[in-house]
Amino acid sequence: MAERDALKDWFQREVLPLEGALMRYLRRNWRVEAEVPDLRQDIYVRMYEAACRQVPQNPQSFLFVTARNHLIDRARQASIVSFDQVADLENALPPEEALTPLRVASSREELRRVQAGLDTLPPRCREVIVLRKVQGLSQKETAMQLGVSIKAVEQQTTRGMRTLIDFVLGGGATDRRAAHDTSDKEAEHER
Repeated sequence: MAERDALKDWFQREVLPLEGALMRYLRRNWRVEAEVPDLRQDIYVRMYEAACRQVPQNPQSFLFVTARNHLIDRARQASIVSFDQVADLENALPPEEALTPLRVASSREELRRVQAGLDTLPPRCREVIVLRKVQGLSQKETAMQLGVSIKAVEQQTTRGMRTLIDFVLGGGATDRRAAHDTSDKEAEHER
């Protein structure tokens, strides 16, 4: 019981005074203002649960890293995630957590790798991925814009994302795609 009281005192003394800064951070980095109070509460729950295991040495830094991670999680859970939104959140570190030149160079290399992966995709597949994942169009909007069926958009999205992930993670994306295309043709030939 005394341990729980000490934790509550710590939370009130170290975390709650940061609420103004946290709310400014959330409003600046989240597009739906009505969700900000709920986000704050979710972050407080995460902070408190983490502190139950081990009290952080730097509560302010831990609070903003927790907030950033929670916003990224929420953005990823959305049905369509804008690359801009996730990129904005990834870069939305508090000043004391500023990106180092090494992290900037690493991020740029990852972006180049994604672009190179996109360049390996067949033209139609690349169009679908760009429309769905970069521009944020729905399957129906993408199908209408390209003049194809929704099923074709689903298939191209799945195939394109698998190939892109394989490429980015260092796999042989073109070999895998070629093998996949060959096995599809063989399967149709056997029917």
